[in-house]
Amino acid sequence: MDRQISSQEQNKGSYKKWFYMFLGGLVLVAAIYGLRSMIKNKADKSDFFISTVEQGGVSNTISASGLVTPAYEREINAPVATEIKSVSLSTGAEVKKGDLILELDQEYTKLEYDQLKDELDLRKNNIEKLKLKFDKDLRDLDYRDQIKALQVSELNAEVADQKRLLDIGGSTQEALEQAQLQLKVAKLEKKMLENELQYSRSVNVNEKKGLELEYTIQEKRLKELRRKLSETSVRAPQSGVITWINEDIGRTVSPGETLVRIADLGRYIIEATSSDRNSEKLEIGLPVKVRIGNNNLDGAISRILPAVENNTVKFFVELDDENANVLRPNMRAEVFIITEMKENVLRIKNGAAFRGAKNQEVFFIRGDKAIKQKIKKGISNSDYVEITANAKVGDRIIISETEDYKHLDEFTIVNK
Repeated sequence: MDRQISSQEQNKGSYKKWFYMFLGGLVLVAAIYGLRSMIKNKADKSDFFISTVEQGGVSNTISASGLVTPAYEREINAPVATEIKSVSLSTGAEVKKGDLILELDQEYTKLEYDQLKDELDLRKNNIEKLKLKFDKDLRDLDYRDQIKALQVSELNAEVADQKRLLDIGGSTQEALEQAQLQLKVAKLEKKMLENELQYSRSVNVNEKKGLELEYTIQEKRLKELRRKLSETSVRAPQSGVITWINEDIGRTVSPGETLVRIADLGRYIIEATSSDRNSEKLEIGLPVKVRIGNNNLDGAISRILPAVENNTVKFFVELDDENANVLRPNMRAEVFIITEMKENVLRIKNGAAFRGAKNQEVFFIRGDKAIKQKIKKGISNSDYVEITANAKVGDRIIISETEDYKHLDEFTIVNK
């Protein structure tokens, strides 16, 4: 008869099973680790990059991306709303000052110019008429004032006669008073004429100035339109090379729209961008290293834009050799801003081995052995790392990745 196994005995068997599985896993890991140690205690020298510690300068740098641009580039924009009629040159063509580049349709602008010129001639004629009328009105007022002066003089004489007649009994008091009243009225009328004449003279001067100002404004508009009309024949304002041109014949362009870009390819600058996290470290005058392919150029920050766009800050670098043969428009460049410089320090070429904290372990080459040793790093850039402790000139160090050997204190270097 079968005996039923208790749950306690079942659990006991399960625990044993898990214990043996765990023990087997530990043995397997230890075996793998040991095997790995046995396998990795030797390495081919060609698997590594080895560099020698030397004395020299190391700079601390900020990385940025750059674009080679002409130091001077001139844009020519459409003077009026019109169409591109013809194109004489293309991108890359060299031009001299005054060379014809393209023609714009000037028919609409010519009609507008002729209309404005006719309006200006008409306004000039009207202004002359108004000036003549103003002068006539002033003369009429002056004549009326002179006539009134004669009337006042005559009434003065009349009052004097009435007084003499009254003294000899030849007139009455009423006649004298009547003459005196007429004289008073005449004097007031003369004052009114004098006041009107003075006012008219002031007003006429201001109105004439206003008319002349209106004429001058419209004349300036005509000159501006004449200038724009001449600019429909687009000519090179300077010698250089066409870096871009709108060759779409028949296309309508708006006033201010770019038609041509002409650059002086004898001088270049670098237009660079860096993370806005570095904005406080950027200063005008900081030295810069520019790398284009295998070529290195020196320069300095000449201008920093105040605005931050898309989490980047833009600045410009003036090159010491602004006409280097390697420079071409729109070439990409690596830019390194030097924020700190140390001379005569221990340095070694930078590599994947120098990732991490200031204090780290690297492998020194001693004969045919690679021996792990702790060093202390200083400043660094993409080219060099400063070593401030536990190394000397002439030491050879593996600067490439050594992740597979980090569990070893040393391993053998072999030449296969």
